Amino acid sequence: MKTLMLGNEAVARGLFEAGCSFVSSYPGTPSTEITEAIAKYPEVYAEWAPNEKVAMEAAFGASLAGKRSFCGMKHVGLNVAADPLFTISYTGVNGGMVICVADDAGMHSSQNEQDSRHYARAAKIPMLEPADSAEALAMARLAYDLSEQYDTPVLLKMCTRVSHSQSVVECGQRTEVSKTYEKTPAKYIMMPGNAKRRHPIVEQRTAALTEWAETADINRLEDGPDKSMGIITSSTSYQYVKEVCGDRYPVLKLGMVWPMPVQKIRDLAARVDRLVVVEELDSFIEAHCRDLGLQVTGKDRFSCIDELSQNKVAAGLDKPVAQGKKLDETIPARPPVMCAGCPHRGLFYTLAKNKVTAMGDIGCYTLGAVPPLGALDSTVCMGASIPNLHGFTKAGGGKAVAVIGDSTFMHSGMTGLVNVAYNESNSTVIIVDNSITGMTGHQQNPTTGFNLKGDPCTKIDLETLCRAVGIRRVRVVDPYDLDQCDRALKEELAADEPSVIISRRPCALLKYVKHKKPVTIDPAKCMSCKMCMKIGCPAISMTDGKAAVDNTLCTGCGVCGQLCKFGAISAAKED
Repeated sequence: MKTLMLGNEAVARGLFEAGCSFVSSYPGTPSTEITEAIAKYPEVYAEWAPNEKVAMEAAFGASLAGKRSFCGMKHVGLNVAADPLFTISYTGVNGGMVICVADDAGMHSSQNEQDSRHYARAAKIPMLEPADSAEALAMARLAYDLSEQYDTPVLLKMCTRVSHSQSVVECGQRTEVSKTYEKTPAKYIMMPGNAKRRHPIVEQRTAALTEWAETADINRLEDGPDKSMGIITSSTSYQYVKEVCGDRYPVLKLGMVWPMPVQKIRDLAARVDRLVVVEELDSFIEAHCRDLGLQVTGKDRFSCIDELSQNKVAAGLDKPVAQGKKLDETIPARPPVMCAGCPHRGLFYTLAKNKVTAMGDIGCYTLGAVPPLGALDSTVCMGASIPNLHGFTKAGGGKAVAVIGDSTFMHSGMTGLVNVAYNESNSTVIIVDNSITGMTGHQQNPTTGFNLKGDPCTKIDLETLCRAVGIRRVRVVDPYDLDQCDRALKEELAADEPSVIISRRPCALLKYVKHKKPVTIDPAKCMSCKMCMKIGCPAISMTDGKAAVDNTLCTGCGVCGQLCKFGAISAAKED
């Protein structure tokens, strides 16, 4: 059966067909839909883990038991999971184990655009890289065969364009695969004596995979009549090359980007006048070619910054650039903002009003950094806000707080809070609890009381947890109540001990949230002071010098009305 599928859906289908039985992931754009899609197959157990490290370790446990397993994450998530990754490379697997990492060149939804191919080389693990949905399905299946044949976890590298684009795939049938577990201490217990004996096995495995890469179908040479140039490429860069050049030049399309073939590349180089590597971000393939002693063109023509495009590839290859139709007017910038009715808005307004230094974290509340709120001072990585605050406070940086979401707190915030309690810094941590994992598309987390499939499950009580790690001052506020937020912030900053404020109200976009009617504005009372504009709500604007509300956006939260000193904004009467 042929059908259109997103790249992420195709990966999930490939996992299913290959007999994957266990999936553990942490949501992160652009990888999230893989796990959401695989969870729809009843034959597969699927879960959201608290973070990527836990997900990978759980997937390894399932592999150890003899089941084919999977864990998925975005590129920065692989940083979190790097610890088990490097050691699992030594232990190898029992049941096949596939790890998907989805890169985000162009930083559509990320704090950096690192190149995950370096992890494959550093951890000495094979990496496959599909260029469309059909290859995503096929390579997900192939990855399990390689995993079990070469006794290794296998990295499957996706990127935003392949993950979120659709192309035709042909679905197959599921094959059930399972092995028995046998106790093998020398293989799986990585104490130094055993690890020393495993390292040579890893090197032998890399050599064997390099030999396999020479004849593998996924590393294919597409010949062309013009030998003035030969191109080596992979992933979405391959699509751009074909759109720009068609079948004119020989193209070596790499489906396995680590380890890479040697002789196959040398053979191509010998047949063409010059060798060009077209790849996104770092000079990974190019460096491999240079290590082989080949003269190659790459990053001198293609930037290591941002994603590529047809026009960028055309320019780098000295080909005509497609000319699009130019607009007569400049399109105004549309910076991302928190949604109308977002429960974080009132809290961030309170922080900005009190001129408090705020260490931010990863999530939709990062948008609190955007004007007019401008309430954040730093955002580094998942869970960093609390340790950042601890160091800032210990260094005498002044009154400051950490702001972290409920899902992010469960991901990697708890250990930071333990550090605050243990080392007794006078730090105030604000957990913005919107009852969901917001920015990645409303996934459940350990604080929501529901699992990946929407079934009721254990709900972690944040107040109890914070007290259990040694925080005595724990209080809950409603972020729609500005006076309550202001009072709580001032009291906790004045306290001479660590404290936690939980700002609790569900995300305004959740289906079960019932909104009030839009607020009403009396133009006669509006003095055009623009105080209501200071919260940055997209439902409020100035029209003809007066505040106006967009009834299609307003959720009736009432935060704006608390700012109006003239009583111009009032709640609508409910039926």
